[in-house]
Amino acid sequence: MLRKIRIITASVIMVLITALLLDFTGILHHWLGWLAKVQFLPALLACNVVIVGALLLLTLIMGRIYCSVICPLGIMQDVISWFAGKRRKNRFTYSGEKRVLRLVMLGVMVVALISGAHVIVALLAPYSSYGRIVNSLLQPLYLWGNNLLASIAAHYESYAFYGTDVWMKSVTVTAVAAITLVVLGILAWRNGRTYCNTICPVGTVLGYVAKFSLLKVRFDADKCKSCSLCSRNCKASCIDYKSHTVDYSRCVTCGDCLEKCNFGALHYGPARKISGKKKDATKAEATHDEVRRAVLMGGAIVAAGAVTAQVNKKVDGGLAAIADKKEPKRSTPLTPPGSHGARNMAAHCTACQLCVAQCPNGVLRPSKGLKTLMQPTMNYDRGFCRPECTRCSEVCPTGAIRKIAPSEKSSLQIGHAVWVKENCLPAWNGTSCGNCARHCPSGAIMMVPLDENDENSPMVPVVNVERCTGCGSCEYVCPSRPFSAIYVEGHEQHRTI
Repeated sequence: MLRKIRIITASVIMVLITALLLDFTGILHHWLGWLAKVQFLPALLACNVVIVGALLLLTLIMGRIYCSVICPLGIMQDVISWFAGKRRKNRFTYSGEKRVLRLVMLGVMVVALISGAHVIVALLAPYSSYGRIVNSLLQPLYLWGNNLLASIAAHYESYAFYGTDVWMKSVTVTAVAAITLVVLGILAWRNGRTYCNTICPVGTVLGYVAKFSLLKVRFDADKCKSCSLCSRNCKASCIDYKSHTVDYSRCVTCGDCLEKCNFGALHYGPARKISGKKKDATKAEATHDEVRRAVLMGGAIVAAGAVTAQVNKKVDGGLAAIADKKEPKRSTPLTPPGSHGARNMAAHCTACQLCVAQCPNGVLRPSKGLKTLMQPTMNYDRGFCRPECTRCSEVCPTGAIRKIAPSEKSSLQIGHAVWVKENCLPAWNGTSCGNCARHCPSGAIMMVPLDENDENSPMVPVVNVERCTGCGSCEYVCPSRPFSAIYVEGHEQHRTI
């Protein structure tokens, strides 16, 4: 019963977290956003004392149940290991704890968090690793399927689905996600929970807390026949049947060993004295205790619950082929409204890609810079940051993007627009334009004569830096190609205007 409750609960949480990471409509966030916020490292970085405390308390009561029921990366490894078990049964053996390696990896994580070495944090964070895998590898397939359904529905004059663009946001992140999946897949296929019990810093922290847990898998030496089935089916390789001991720092409370033991030599519960003179409990009593503990576990889990040559310029309109826009070289990268600036982003973001996946305007994508690798940055080639949209601040589980209201966002300056004369159509060929001024939601751009002494001079934009919020509307609608004639330069520290 313990194992069945664990599998059902883990399956539900796995499906819901995956759906949250795949969702591009923003609908599921209102119902499932809490699943991202109850992950241990995001909650820790968000300084969410309640969640962190609840997870530690859960571990003190039930052991490392978080790793097998709440952590999506851990559940994914269990799924891979389960498929491997269909080919080869009883394939595990007991192995000693790699304590030095675990402590070294934990130390690396702590140092990276303190020093701001974001790349290391992003690579080691388990929830973020799973988020990258889903967002980079699975979401394109999901979106293609959605677009197919939208096409079929449109054929029958139904609008139950709507199509969306499918594009690769970052080659780097996709490569990292693919490598992570392959490495974890191989480790899980061959040795079950190797990654969780040697590399994962969250697993190490919770593992040492689990040593003091109230409920544990315990041996009844009088009943043990030394058949070794428990050791050969422990994916954490933490059960030594010869000495009747369990390494609780690695045990993830999966319940596999309890199911495999044919002699009742293992039980999950508080410490108790076992005497050979005592009679065995009746089958009904044993079942009752098992159900009671399983219900307790389920209840506890739920609760925790540029510039180029003019001859090469291509412009929008007419029958000419339209070149794709290229991102300008910004001296300071743009970070989302609510992040307060680059420093806060670097200190809290684990690059889980949830905000990138949820951005409805196609503005957020993973950074390519080494210092901010895989963290969200802003680009306006596919859209602009609409004043009324605060989706990224709503979904961020770590506090890297703090929740803001639309009214607050409209007065928040994340950058300012910069005009590049060499790229501007009116400046180099006298074409009348004014797109940037017409579409600026804050009225920060006005058109003035290029030559104030010539009444026939073309009109070019002038930016009022004090009013500009850096939303990127001007950059997005600018028809100049491949580089916009106006672009947004980011601010290291955001400010209210």
